[in-house]
Order: sequence, then structure tokens, then C-alpha cells
Amino acid sequence: MFLLEVLDLTKKKLKSQTANFLTLLNLSLGGFAILTSIAGNLNLSLLLIFIAALADRFDGAVARKFGTESDLGKQLDSMSDIISFGVAPALLIYQAVLSTQGPTGMFITVFYIACGAFRLARFNITESRGYFTGLPITAAGCLATLSYLGVEAFPPIFYLFLMSLLALSMISPFKIKKI
Repeated sequence: MFLLEVLDLTKKKLKSQTANFLTLLNLSLGGFAILTSIAGNLNLSLLLIFIAALADRFDGAVARKFGTESDLGKQLDSMSDIISFGVAPALLIYQAVLSTQGPTGMFITVFYIACGAFRLARFNITESRGYFTGLPITAAGCLATLSYLGVEAFPPIFYLFLMSLLALSMISPFKIKKI
């Protein structure tokens, strides 16, 4: 009888932490993407950011399925997203292209990260059922990361424009329906 109660409690505890595990996996992959960018392995960084996006896609769904949504989970998700879809893609593009643009490249990189942080903070304090205000940072980060594949084809000015556009899109007031 005691063993069954312990097993049931352990099962509930595991369910309650599954979403947080996926969120921390997202954060960890973003951290590794940053480190691999710094080390110059930009292709691996790209791969890690996209795997982080998969973990991010499922953490909320798992929390809803298990009924374990919480304020802690929401905050942890935002902290993870600024790493995986703010800093990691910005550093990837900076290392690949924007570092050749001097202070302008630095400014655009930091501007993108700052807009991502602002967007996440705004998201956490507003009730927006059924829609997002501004481009979600996950989408912006994935678009920035995907653009890395065009580094050989596009001039640096394209990346200055793209990163600025993505940054401004994250903090813009337009609404996007959640899917």
C-alpha cells in the first residue's frame, strides 16, 4: 500500500516537472548554441537553435496536457526564449556577418536582443487570449537563424536590415492569431 502511494506521488511529480524539463532543455540548447557560435562552429549553432525551437514548441503543450501550467513555468519559458531565440540567433548572425560591420553591426545585434527581451516582458504582463502582440521571439529567432543559410548569397546590408526588421516586428503593436 505504501509503495503504491509513493509510486503515485513520484508519477505526479514527474508529470509536474516534464514541461519545466523541456523548457530547461530549450535554455541549455540555446546556451550551447551561443558557445558553439563563439567557438566558430556556426553550423552546429544553427542546428542547436532549431532543436531548441522543438523543445520550446512542446513545453507549453505538455504543461497544458498535464494541467501543470504555472507562473514559474511562464517566467522560465521567457528566460529560456531570450537565450535560445534572442541571444543565440543574434550571436550567430553577428559572428557570420555583422561583425564585419563594426559598431553598426554591434548596435543591431544588441538592438535585436533588447527588443526580444522587451517583447517577452510585455508578453508576461499582459493577458492576450488567442493572439500575440508583435512577432513572437521564437519566430523571429528561427527566421534570423534560417537566414544564416544565405550568408554566401546576401550582402551584409541585407542582414542589418533583416535583424532590424525582426527586432522592430517583435515590439510592434500588430496582432497575430495563435495557432
